[in-house]
Amino acid sequence: MIICRSADELKRMREAGRLVGEVLTELAAHVVPGATTADLDALAEKRIVAAGATPAFKGYHGYPATICASINNEVIHGIPSGRRVLNEGDIISLDVGASLDGYFGDSAITLPVGQVSEGAATLLRVTEESLYKAIECVRPGARVSDIGHAVQRHVEAFGFSVVREFVGHGIGEKMHEEPQVPNYGDPGRGPRLAEGMVLAIEPMVNAGKPAVKVLGDGWTAVTKDGSLAAHFEHTVAVTAGEPWILTARGAAAGARREAADPSAGSGSSRARSRDERARLGVAPHER
Repeated sequence: MIICRSADELKRMREAGRLVGEVLTELAAHVVPGATTADLDALAEKRIVAAGATPAFKGYHGYPATICASINNEVIHGIPSGRRVLNEGDIISLDVGASLDGYFGDSAITLPVGQVSEGAATLLRVTEESLYKAIECVRPGARVSDIGHAVQRHVEAFGFSVVREFVGHGIGEKMHEEPQVPNYGDPGRGPRLAEGMVLAIEPMVNAGKPAVKVLGDGWTAVTKDGSLAAHFEHTVAVTAGEPWILTARGAAAGARREAADPSAGSGSSRARSRDERARLGVAPHER
């Protein structure tokens, strides 16, 4: 069953999302050569608990950590470890979830460690762009598949591929709720979006082929061909007007820049303006 949240519930979800965004901003400042993923995990847990919240991932189906920290060819669900040291030129996906006052927030970013290759930088930029193109589709009356179509169309135009085995999801009083939100497919299919629905939209994009496999730890998903992968995610509410990004964060955590979009037309500047307003996390009626 797909649940539509009240205005009061969305405000409470914004508080959970705000915390998740703040944690990601703090973590981003510590993504430097020599840091370990265990360092990042400890920082995130301390910050979440200090805010009176609960780490959403820790203990979830036995997951052993507060964050997911996935490096280079790791797509998602990388388990933090004191043995995983960040090196110059790496890229790292940081996925953070928290429960605050009964509601969940979930968000992810992929960051460069120092200077990275041009190919890695393009992968990060295009994947983040695909997230905002997907968010533009979050309107009453649109279909769930419109979201995935926007992701797939954008990333494939740059020669990248979309992971099929993992998808986005509804979110609210549980971390994973209906509906599932794939990052691929034809538009105009699936449930219609309605005011009050909340979705965790999360493009997972590979530089090479789309296939992934899960390692022996039972969690870490990696690209089968060893290519780099990127992952970006926001928790987004459907409103009567523009989408409301409940996990919006400050510019320090994400450096979204528009790439030359081979599929974009003259409307791209208007879309960018809408994106920037939505990123502020301000309720649409308060803008």
